[in-house]
Amino acid sequence: MSIRAAGGLSLVRSDFAGQPRWALVGSGALGHVTTDHIRTGELEAIPVDQQELRALVENVMDALERYGASLASTPGGAGWLYIQHVPVRRFVTEVLRKLLALDAWEPFASAPAPLALAPYEGRVGLRSSSSREYLAYTVTWSGIAYLLGAAAPHSPTRSAQLRNRTRVSTANTDPSPLPSDLKQRDVVALSWTSRHADTLMPVLAELEREGRSSLLLDLATDPAERCPAPTGTGIDLRSAPSDLFTLSGTTEGLHPRDDKHVVRVKGHDLQLARFVLLLSVLLETSGGCTQPSWRTILRAESWLDGVLAATRPHTVLLSNDTSPLGALAAHAAERHGANTVHVQHGAWTAESVAWPALHCRDIVVMGERDAPLARTWVRHPDAAVHVLGQPRFDALASLGREAQRRYLEKVLAPGNRRAPARIAVWACQPFSPARLKAQADLLLDGLSEADGDWGLVIAPHPAQGADAFTALLKRDGGPLVAVADPRVGARGCLAGADALASAYSTCGIEAALLDVPVLEIGAPGERTLDLAGHGLATRCHNAGDVAEALSALRAPGTPVPKAAMDAVCRWRGDSAAQVARLISQRAEASARSSDHIHHDAPSATSASPLGEGVPAR
Repeated sequence: MSIRAAGGLSLVRSDFAGQPRWALVGSGALGHVTTDHIRTGELEAIPVDQQELRALVENVMDALERYGASLASTPGGAGWLYIQHVPVRRFVTEVLRKLLALDAWEPFASAPAPLALAPYEGRVGLRSSSSREYLAYTVTWSGIAYLLGAAAPHSPTRSAQLRNRTRVSTANTDPSPLPSDLKQRDVVALSWTSRHADTLMPVLAELEREGRSSLLLDLATDPAERCPAPTGTGIDLRSAPSDLFTLSGTTEGLHPRDDKHVVRVKGHDLQLARFVLLLSVLLETSGGCTQPSWRTILRAESWLDGVLAATRPHTVLLSNDTSPLGALAAHAAERHGANTVHVQHGAWTAESVAWPALHCRDIVVMGERDAPLARTWVRHPDAAVHVLGQPRFDALASLGREAQRRYLEKVLAPGNRRAPARIAVWACQPFSPARLKAQADLLLDGLSEADGDWGLVIAPHPAQGADAFTALLKRDGGPLVAVADPRVGARGCLAGADALASAYSTCGIEAALLDVPVLEIGAPGERTLDLAGHGLATRCHNAGDVAEALSALRAPGTPVPKAAMDAVCRWRGDSAAQVARLISQRAEASARSSDHIHHDAPSATSASPLGEGVPAR
């Protein structure tokens, strides 16, 4: 890995009184250093064992739970670590990844010793990300030194980038006034991304056909993620208060003083009080709907309590019940006596989830392979798992292949220019700029080597800024490249493609359902959806693999067995109706049973949803 000769920090051995010591110093001061040293950028590039990393994350999260779970709770009884578990877990992963890299560097491994941090460097910062809104928190190397016990008299908790973020309304946590015209509704659904909206809206439309009313709460803070206006009168769409996600400020209880409580990691003692203090930065910074501050959570709980009290729904419907807003909603629904239903909106793998936990009672999954994972992750004592497919995939069969092909050709060759004979679509995710470039190079080099005349259309992720691809469009030579309109996205053009490439976008499943060849790209060891393992995709580790896979498309394909497709996603065109039927049956069973005895939907009626599972426990 190439690192600039100047700038940034380096870890340097600086022994004292015959004892090994390590210090973080500016890389510009390395000109005359003769002891062991390494730039932090190089240190972070050292590969680590992912299985070991996951095990260490579990150990540290358990230690944090025992040490600090009770330090702060909402008035409704939801603890800070329960609600904010996902961002906390991601931050813990960043800490342990750096610690494992440090231990893997031989000079340090042979002489482990305390680290002296860099004066005035903040301990919590942000990683680069192509997402428009998501805050990719990370620990700095001074933060690592701090966790290991270094004195920090002049080291601020936050990096300059975080300190410069605008703080708005730092004190007000009073509940926002509820609309005066809220009426009783059968179902309350929550959405804060376009994927949630696309998953939930078909279900609500089916419920409306059954004569059931619903309220859809749009909590998105990114305008591109907002819910479209419903066409029916039985679906009431409301937005969150405009200032709900602007709250920042100190989180009481999460600033403990240093004590003797530590968690042991690879021979190092990490101080738990200091860990909690660093984590408080995540809870005190306004991060939109994906990472709301603790003050936002407090106010959101009060507002949501008011909504549920006014509407008295029998069901709360979610597409995410593990990130902060989803966990909060599931907790509130339980307190208000409503059944909770979670509809899987994205593909799962054992390693893909930020937190392997599902809090709703009814869990609707896409395919047979998702059911064992769901049963392992459920937390509700009466949870049941149902294999009903994906409601937003119901409309795939009606996509216009010819119209989408014309769009791809127009994007690649505007005006009267000649379009490539074959077109690949790259369904992106909001990875770091470096990872996006690596994937782009792999794809473009492979397209150049493949037989035939290929072009590439980049379909940004809904949460991704189109400017993330500006540099890729300036590449000299090679195939034609263009970026699809973010409002079109991968779904709006994949049916017209000759192939779709992605690391682990759910669009890979959509393409496979439409019999569009799928390439799962990424270096060996990088996570994919493992569609290749089911015969639904080709795994491509490098440009040569891409070229070979694309060239092989000239040969007639073999139809994919239906069982292999069902393992990934049950697709009958009726998933929304099946989920709606599940919701209705639960409501009817609840109305008939005053003692709330659990009735699983398969035995509730002879017309139970096809493919529905059994209680998880």
